[in-house]
Amino acid sequence: MFAKLTGVVDSTAQDSLILDVNGVGYHVFAAARTLAQLGGPGARASLFIETHVREDHIHLFGFLSLEERDWFRLLTSVQGVGARSGLAILSIAPVEQLTMIIASQDATRLRQADGVGPKLATRIVTELKDKVQNMVLSAPLKTNVVKVSPQSQTPTSSSVSHADTDAVSALVNLGYGRAEAFSAVTTARQKSNDNELDLQNLIRLALKELAS
Repeated sequence: MFAKLTGVVDSTAQDSLILDVNGVGYHVFAAARTLAQLGGPGARASLFIETHVREDHIHLFGFLSLEERDWFRLLTSVQGVGARSGLAILSIAPVEQLTMIIASQDATRLRQADGVGPKLATRIVTELKDKVQNMVLSAPLKTNVVKVSPQSQTPTSSSVSHADTDAVSALVNLGYGRAEAFSAVTTARQKSNDNELDLQNLIRLALKELAS
């Protein structure tokens, strides 16, 4: 079982590369974003590997970070999301944006990935919402989400969800993307450190975040 491979890029294709590791060429599938960051033939590369063993093949999937690999595992845990669909989703957005896309239930954004239709996109955001919410609640401010602890004065998801949802909807109606609006609202909420922040002021602060 491979966990990580380090070598030299021999060649690349649309969805894969050959990585030369001490004279042995490994065929590794990867997301388009990953391939774009690797560089051309001759570039040094180090990839975390997910190995899929089937009766008729052994496929290697490569990722530049453990977070990217873990998202691949999470996505492919959803029924109907195969390895190729998982890579396609990782190709449309970096992993930190995927957290926002799922948390904000932005199925439309997921449909930009090859092979992901309306039903599958809806299933993904529905099945992963609770899992991703844990990421959102435990993430630091630099990821533009709310951090919560039992003793903290920052708002809990239950105390702000209604106002936040209305604020996100208002921003979407103004033309902003749902994930973008969600990120701005949660950042505005945290920076204000005000549990009683009303909807109008929340929208105003969120618009300020979007303009910055």
